[in-house]
Amino acid sequence: MKYLEEYLKYLRYQKNYSEETINSYEEDLVEFFEFLDNHNIDVLKIKYENIREFLKGLDEKKNKATTVSRKLSSLRGFYKFLINKDYIEVNPFTLIKTPRKEKKLPRFFYYNELEEMFDSIDISNALGQRNRLILEVLYASGVRVSELVNIKVKDINDEEIKVLGKGNKERITRIGDYAREVLDLYLSDGYKELNRKNSEYLFLNKDGDQLTTRGIRYILDQVIKNTNVNKKISPHMLRHSFATHLLNEGCDILSVQELLGHESLTATAIYTHVTTDRLKDVYFKTHPRARK
Repeated sequence: MKYLEEYLKYLRYQKNYSEETINSYEEDLVEFFEFLDNHNIDVLKIKYENIREFLKGLDEKKNKATTVSRKLSSLRGFYKFLINKDYIEVNPFTLIKTPRKEKKLPRFFYYNELEEMFDSIDISNALGQRNRLILEVLYASGVRVSELVNIKVKDINDEEIKVLGKGNKERITRIGDYAREVLDLYLSDGYKELNRKNSEYLFLNKDGDQLTTRGIRYILDQVIKNTNVNKKISPHMLRHSFATHLLNEGCDILSVQELLGHESLTATAIYTHVTTDRLKDVYFKTHPRARK
């Protein structure tokens, strides 16, 4: 595992990747190393046919195309690192084509479903105030869960929040009146109760420590259980809802791209498919000569 440890240090200290991203890389690489060990293959001497055999195993395990693409990306990056370190001369993964990804539209909540979730949370106590604020900020700003957990109180300036996005790029996102009202309540009441360790982070657990991304997901799971909304919830669904609702209300796609922190417009464009389907549905339901 010498090369793996060296690579993970490179990702952590030179590339400044988040722990969540590094863990994903590590999982993918450990799986590949186990395959190499089982077949007595030297990590520095793998051949094209070895990779094909590994991919065949992924297919037999029913891995989705998106999962296989991610694993290939992890392995390409690792072998590029080995080349840069002069451990090998050729990256064998450059010969492997990435499988075509399935095009899936983002899942999102309708506004009435979000309202039910907001209203289901009791904000008379510290944890309720925190949980309501989590939901409000995710929907009001469209931040990623990894960005949410790293928000510090000092990052908040009225209705603006400074977040650290992918690649350690800072951006300013905004929240509206509803989220600001809950934020004020939380900071003046519940946050003081939770912050027994003088933490600088905004979202804390019951012990006063910084909430983790896993903790956020658990909280959201508990919130939706107290509603009649028959959907699985994830922080990213609230991000999808943020983008979809903005476009539905006429916001231009470049502004949505900036608010989401997307480097490429292609990543934002998927939401236009959702809004196009909605417009088509509205047209056929409302235009007097759309249907006989």
